Amino acid sequence: MIDIRDITPGKSYACKFKTTTMLDTMGRPAPNLSDVPLKGPGLYEGFGILMQRDTEKELVKLVDDKSKREFVVPFEDIWDVDEVEWQE
Repeated sequence: MIDIRDITPGKSYACKFKTTTMLDTMGRPAPNLSDVPLKGPGLYEGFGILMQRDTEKELVKLVDDKSKREFVVPFEDIWDVDEVEWQE
């Protein structure tokens, strides 16, 4: 795996992450398009595509693969960073 500090600008990367966010009763980030009631804040783990990196504040902005929501996550809450190969 690649250290987030060593990624090459202009290439695509993805990683696993965790964040605290509002969840529905099925553990998915809210709001979503279902009619499932909210559970409240909780820990969500996902896999996302890196969109932006701030090395000074040690934060990344990413888009979660399942929910398509954007999250801003500290470096310490991401792991398994790897380069993305796009295929059609």
